[in-house]
Amino acid sequence: MAAELRREPMRILVPASSANIGPAFDSAGLALDIVDDLVAMITDDDGVLIEVAGEGAGSVALDESHLVARSMVLGFAAMDANPHGFILRCNNAIPHGRGLGSSAAAIVGGLALARALVVDGDSLLPDAALLQVAKSMESHPDNISAALYGGLIFAWTNESGSAGHIRLDLHPAIRPVIAVPASGLPTAEARSALPLEVAFEDAAFNVARSALLLHALTTEPAHLLEATSDRLHQNLRRSMYGPSLELVEALRAAGVPAVISGAGPSVLALASDATVGMVAGLAGALWRVSQVSVAGQGVRTVPIER
Repeated sequence: MAAELRREPMRILVPASSANIGPAFDSAGLALDIVDDLVAMITDDDGVLIEVAGEGAGSVALDESHLVARSMVLGFAAMDANPHGFILRCNNAIPHGRGLGSSAAAIVGGLALARALVVDGDSLLPDAALLQVAKSMESHPDNISAALYGGLIFAWTNESGSAGHIRLDLHPAIRPVIAVPASGLPTAEARSALPLEVAFEDAAFNVARSALLLHALTTEPAHLLEATSDRLHQNLRRSMYGPSLELVEALRAAGVPAVISGAGPSVLALASDATVGMVAGLAGALWRVSQVSVAGQGVRTVPIER
């Protein structure tokens, strides 16, 4: 029997995320308190009607190919729900193509919206199952796990292809700062620059720093500068985001742990004191620099404001 659909509109919030955090390539994710606000309602008309405000407005598709809409369709299918169509409104705050998890937020947000629009959706598509559907759309589990669960995430894919994760609390002394450049970089393009094989010594270097990273982020931030060192991916994409890597290097030279956020070109700085002024001064006027809180919650359903 097909699942029963809710007729009232539903609203969810889903956070941005910064992946890799230096050495933990495709493994670490940090949910950030920058949220996309999504509202959807089932209709009796066939097809979808989509409105987008904020980030991505005027540049993203407004038909069935829209990433949130595609995710909703997969979510409905996973619950054996069959709506004729739906209306979707996206008020986006997460910058697109900047390495801040906008695609992961769209995927997780769409699946969560579909779940909210189905009676007993939480039972039909619990978080663990939602994560596996999300992973079928985005192969690496770091951003999607952070968007789903919030906080600091270390994620992996097991031998069967399923995603697993642990959720940790970021040390309270660490103050994330993001610097977002004016132009973006598609994740697929950034990943195409990476080789299929890496030197053994570089892999060993990153394994050691990834282990230290977990300790530094949760227990002893004094180790963050060393713990955020990377040899596997950032420098290999220098030609794609040269100014971003120059900013990372300038901050690190000043003693501030800084990394490329995800696939770039945004920069994430982690420090025990306010570094907004330093980051803004080194970045220049063309960057948006702000201190952000860690999103303690992942995707969630919230009341619709009347």
